[in-house]
Amino acid sequence: MKKGNLWYWLFLAPVLIALGVVVILPLLYGVYYSFTDWNGIKATGFVGFEHYKALFSDEEFKDSLWFTTKFTIVSVFLINFFGLSLALLVTQKFRGNKILRTIFFMPNLIGGLILGFIWQFIFIKVFAGIGDLMGVEALKGWLATPETGFWALAILMSWQLAGYIMVIYISFLEGVPMELLEAAEIDGANTFQRFYHITFPLIMPAFTVSLFLTLSNSFKLYDQNLSLTGGGPYNSTQMVAMEIYKTAFVENLMASAQAKAVIFFLIVAAISLTQVYINKKREVEM
Repeated sequence: MKKGNLWYWLFLAPVLIALGVVVILPLLYGVYYSFTDWNGIKATGFVGFEHYKALFSDEEFKDSLWFTTKFTIVSVFLINFFGLSLALLVTQKFRGNKILRTIFFMPNLIGGLILGFIWQFIFIKVFAGIGDLMGVEALKGWLATPETGFWALAILMSWQLAGYIMVIYISFLEGVPMELLEAAEIDGANTFQRFYHITFPLIMPAFTVSLFLTLSNSFKLYDQNLSLTGGGPYNSTQMVAMEIYKTAFVENLMASAQAKAVIFFLIVAAISLTQVYINKKREVEM
């Protein structure tokens, strides 16, 4: 082995060891326990695919998976739309754009649980107060129905992550050659045409990264779900991560929860990697 390669692996070893101990090893153990009667302490028998078969008749898990899918579709669109819009705004040349970048990014620094409680107060107290003043009944009891609870979660998630995604888009927008935009403007292209035909194709790598991050974060959402709606009313806004947690630590069905976690992992991995593959092909074509 060459000396350069030896130093390369020596520096990489701590990261690989940490990844193996913290991520890969628990994942393998989790897959194994999903095929047993594990109770959280020990596994006394092998049950095969029984836990996986039971998922087909688990209505609560299927409902939470469907709710999470709908939430992810809406959140991914809103977060990327607002993130890109904010990035386009703050990359314009005007006084105060650096301050605006800081303000827009700040919600991402607030912890998910705290953020959920803050927005719970806003939706329950502030919205109700505005509703009383303006006589709008629709603003009252915003967390009391499945429909408004869904949109409350989507608003919270968009408000938190839009600034973070904005930073990713900014890094690529600032790398777009001004010569191309100026040439297109001289040729008569309007603002939308310049963005669609020049800017957006050049920032496609940012779109790929942002889509991956928003997909994975939306699917795995737990703390905001816990503090904002708690899964209510009647588990109608319960997402998959919370449903798995309840199966494991409330119902004490550890092996069943592991089976749900494995299926959930496969779904998220398949969707995320598929979109990365498709968008990477688009990057090459462009």
